[in-house]
Amino acid sequence: MAEDLNITTSTDKTDQYLSLIPQIEALLYGEPDLVANLANIAAALREQFKWFWVGFYLVKGDELVLGPFQGPVACTRIALGKGVCGSAWQQAKTLIVPDVDAFPGHIACSSLSKSEIVIPIFSNGAVVAVLDVDSEAFDQFDETDAQYLEQIVKLLNF
Repeated sequence: MAEDLNITTSTDKTDQYLSLIPQIEALLYGEPDLVANLANIAAALREQFKWFWVGFYLVKGDELVLGPFQGPVACTRIALGKGVCGSAWQQAKTLIVPDVDAFPGHIACSSLSKSEIVIPIFSNGAVVAVLDVDSEAFDQFDETDAQYLEQIVKLLNF
């Protein structure tokens, strides 16, 4: 198991992901505990990209419940279809939101969050969790982030 990260100083987003993904694989290798793996992924992503908030919400019944995260305190429960996380869960697709204030029904856990990306995580064809990432900058996330974050969440075993 890797014990610390080699943070790349490249300003190219693709280079950052290509450096980080093998390190995340090493963090997960041989570790069967889901909570530990979610926590390490959140920490690795936040450390590399310096995003405002990185974390997971787990599907429990008819709501998303806060899981491991890095950043300030967060909303604990989110209903299906509510906010960006609940919408990504309901639609079973990645949502990229350049300006959270323009997203209908956005749940403002922090007024400092300006843009967001939410990646659904699947097991046996059903959404079982989401990866939620917030930035203090507008228009922070794009298809490059979607591609690599989707690749990262596929490393998890639910």
